[in-house]
Amino acid sequence: MSGRFTVTYHVRAAAADIEARAQGIAVEQSVEMPLAAIDDETVLSDIVGSVEGIDDLGDGVFAVRIGLATATVGQDAGQFLNMVFGNTSLHDDVVLKDIAVPEALVELLGGPRHGIAELRRRLKLHGRALTGSALKPQGLPADSLGLLAEHLARGGLDFIKDDHGLADQHYSRFAERVSACAAGVARGVRSTGHPTRYVPSLTGNLDQMRAQAALARDEGLDCVMLAPMVCGFPTMQALVREFPGMAFFAHPSLGGAARIAPELLIGGLFRLMGADAVIFPSFGGRFGYSRDTCRHLAGNARRTDDGMKGALPVPAGGMTLERTKEILDFYGEDTMLLIGGNLLMARDRITEETERFTRAVAEHNLA
Repeated sequence: MSGRFTVTYHVRAAAADIEARAQGIAVEQSVEMPLAAIDDETVLSDIVGSVEGIDDLGDGVFAVRIGLATATVGQDAGQFLNMVFGNTSLHDDVVLKDIAVPEALVELLGGPRHGIAELRRRLKLHGRALTGSALKPQGLPADSLGLLAEHLARGGLDFIKDDHGLADQHYSRFAERVSACAAGVARGVRSTGHPTRYVPSLTGNLDQMRAQAALARDEGLDCVMLAPMVCGFPTMQALVREFPGMAFFAHPSLGGAARIAPELLIGGLFRLMGADAVIFPSFGGRFGYSRDTCRHLAGNARRTDDGMKGALPVPAGGMTLERTKEILDFYGEDTMLLIGGNLLMARDRITEETERFTRAVAEHNLA
């Protein structure tokens, strides 16, 4: 792959130092050595990063645009992340803000196989936002989670996912949990006629996650969830390619451990790696994302002007039924509203409370 692509960093520095800092990032993210020690003209001209521009954003922060050689990425999703932010992530005055992903890397990494349109087609659902909830808490045995899944499905949800803390613990082995939850959702579907999807969470190393995805497929499931920052981008890419019929939900766990702008990481890079839906903490919940961050994140996920399909934004993280109208007014209908703990508070009335949630979403577009 020839040519260059542009990476934008937000750098905190004194005005007198920013040109040197920018040049340092260009070198660090390309050859990582003194240029005076390089005598290969091809490396100097084609591989060394270049400073394309510096903009003063005020308050001691500068937007620095660096051109990196596309060839340095090779064919590896992990190397892509390494080249755009590997060593520079160790400097606490730099945030990775944006990447202008070239067509060659879009073709290599692929983006969502299914996206919003296919998720809607599978549910025969158009004209309204989607609904979801999570199975929790971890510590429950498989049969209890299966019963909970049935109660939620009887409430007419579109998606019921594992909580990301559910793995292959001794109190709820993956195979037993998936079997019990798939059966529970199936019972709910028979009751409602609505094609609710169960989304199990894949964990472990690549071999374990591959086996889990195969088990989910054998149970008749067509959606799974993983945490890209926990399992790694190469693992995610391998699974997306090996299970083309699966829709992949990306969970944001560990997404705050590196200084990568959430709208780029969750809304952009997760989608680039193949996520059909991206879960993220919405404003007003347990986490501190602003309205602007959430708006840009959802917009990045949905975009289709870069040769990839749009991924479904899934605002979550302390959402409540009372905020349904507010959240849907903000995000629009190409959204899945995920309410977990607030529904579980209903305990014995969880099916009725879930029905109230799904009814509120359905009625939102009629208002």
